[in-house]
Amino acid sequence: MANHKGLIVDVDGRSHENNLAHRTREIDRERLIVRRGQPFSITLQCSDSLPPGHHLELVLHLGKRDEVVIKVQREHGARGQWWFNQQGAQDEILLNLHSPADAVIGHYHLAVLVMSPDGRIVERADKISFHMLFNPWCRDDMVYLPDESKLQEYVMNEDGVIYMGTWDHIKGIPWNYGQFEDYVMDICFEVLDNSPAALKNSEMDIGNRSDPVYVGRTITAMVNSNGDRGVLTGRWEEPYTDGVAPYRWTGSVPILQQWSKAGVRPVKYGQCWVFAAVACTVLRCLGIPTRTITNFASAHDVDGNLSIDYLLNDRLESIDSRQRQDSSWNFHCWVESWMRRDDLPKGNDGWQVLDPTPQELSDGVFCCGPCPVAAIKEGNLAVKYDAPFVFAEVNADIIYWIVQRDGQRRKLREDHASVGRSISTKSVYGDDREDVTLHYKYLEGSQKEREVYKKAGRRVTEPSNEIAEPGKLQLSIKHAQPVFGTDFDVIVEVKNEGGRDAHAQLTMLAMAVTYNSRPRGECQRQTISVTVPAHKAHKEVLRLHYEDYVSCVSEHHLIRVKALLDTSGENEPIMAVSNIQLSTPELLVQVPGKAVVREPLTAFISFTNPLPVPLKGGVFTLEGAGLLSATQIHVNGAVAPGGTASVELSFSPVRTGVRKLLVDFDSDRLKDVKGVATVVVRKNYRSVITGLHY
Repeated sequence: MANHKGLIVDVDGRSHENNLAHRTREIDRERLIVRRGQPFSITLQCSDSLPPGHHLELVLHLGKRDEVVIKVQREHGARGQWWFNQQGAQDEILLNLHSPADAVIGHYHLAVLVMSPDGRIVERADKISFHMLFNPWCRDDMVYLPDESKLQEYVMNEDGVIYMGTWDHIKGIPWNYGQFEDYVMDICFEVLDNSPAALKNSEMDIGNRSDPVYVGRTITAMVNSNGDRGVLTGRWEEPYTDGVAPYRWTGSVPILQQWSKAGVRPVKYGQCWVFAAVACTVLRCLGIPTRTITNFASAHDVDGNLSIDYLLNDRLESIDSRQRQDSSWNFHCWVESWMRRDDLPKGNDGWQVLDPTPQELSDGVFCCGPCPVAAIKEGNLAVKYDAPFVFAEVNADIIYWIVQRDGQRRKLREDHASVGRSISTKSVYGDDREDVTLHYKYLEGSQKEREVYKKAGRRVTEPSNEIAEPGKLQLSIKHAQPVFGTDFDVIVEVKNEGGRDAHAQLTMLAMAVTYNSRPRGECQRQTISVTVPAHKAHKEVLRLHYEDYVSCVSEHHLIRVKALLDTSGENEPIMAVSNIQLSTPELLVQVPGKAVVREPLTAFISFTNPLPVPLKGGVFTLEGAGLLSATQIHVNGAVAPGGTASVELSFSPVRTGVRKLLVDFDSDRLKDVKGVATVVVRKNYRSVITGLHY
């Protein structure tokens, strides 16, 4: 051994060349990061040629305590094995390593051994380590996606749009996924390392990390902190004073960084879109094609009967405590990840629902999925995982009951068509919305849709005449798209298509609610007697003043209007419900001038107060992948009604490409105001000339 000491002088991971070929250069230029199923090369600098009869062996170690050891085969091994070949035998040796398409993802340490003819280790070099990710560009990888434009969006794009609001008033908010920002990849592996399975049996957990189904399910459980060391704590109502309000986040990176820096203590607070966005960041970073999905009018069906029952008293107030669980959310976000499902029968490959918002236990863990979207569309609810729950989210009925003072229930309204509308994701071709509802369900009311309901074990009811027919009365609610801070009208119309005049009592109730249907307070109520002549319509106007709703409206700026028409025993009462999303103005974000990497750039941000009252405690938050990390700027003093708050900030972009600068504004009376600017960052040719590469 002494004769050959120091034969291997240096080991070079060739990270610049390998990372470029493996599409990981955005993550890191210096560390070696590769994708499975695709060869990569390293070079050995030697002080001399290998002595006669000596050869090289390669051994891989995985896990903090080398729980898994893999011997790399010489020349082409059997399918599913690591192997290497060798070029050159003088002072520089090139080793080409070939990983299987189902290799474990994780942090590998490579030992290069110089072996004597009699099988002794003459020298050992342990200087090289690398990270292995999933490879959606590799045909044999379970996450293979054969469409380059989709790969650019669902793996490589660090910016996104998340949809929220109501199905008839959809708004998109920009989000910074930032999966290639500094050390985000390390935090993603830290998330996996802190899962209960990894802490209990590290060797078994590492072995399972070859499977995107396992990894996806683990990430879904670990993004929420229920029952583990997860990233985010959920909270659905104020106060948020001991943390960050969910609507204030504009990206995933500060959340992941805070979790890691605090010693894997959960970050406060998240709601569904924050959970989904953080999961999207982690899954994209690990190489699984992923997109954020919003389901409008999303059912949360706790008892699994495919119906959401709302029990109301004669004042239209909720009286059933179960409704805090069994409910319909204005919108709900999850992610879809693309993968082959070798664990399921044919027809279940492709997009899989993964929902990290903690709602129900799945095999004893707060996670949901992966569940094939194709199975939901066909009503195949026996497949793994959580298909009945996801099916209900897009298909449950909503039934309103009025409970009379004697305890008797009267059915007010049965709605088969409202749940699961305008299911949305960001388009591959820009910041437009793509509607994917038909991926989840057949056309509402079609023959095929009814067949799926039967298959799913759902009762199929013919349209009932019991409610609509008597009295020929119809009730509807109309409204404009009001802006938060203004007064606006809600018009309730009663149509009488019968042959005689109708006398009824009309109750109109406007309530502030959260996006997941929790009542926040009554804004306005009116009860009047109306007479509607035969074949005529009658309109009532409910005027909502800013003072009426400002004291109770939630940060989601949502008002639910219910109207009840009761003809005093002649006919069944009729009910109409409408959700009104109050819009907020956008921030003006401008970044003039030419953007060059590592050169200063100035952003100008302004916001005009639309409210009739001053805004206090104003704060702008800016962030952008490749531009700058999350930065806060406080506004001095109050912003008067109609007044403008303006700030400017200089920063130097750190990576080239098309980038998004995201800005959020919050104050005491107006929250969740967003703005975005696109910045095209060019190469710094002066740096290139001096030998610096960015």
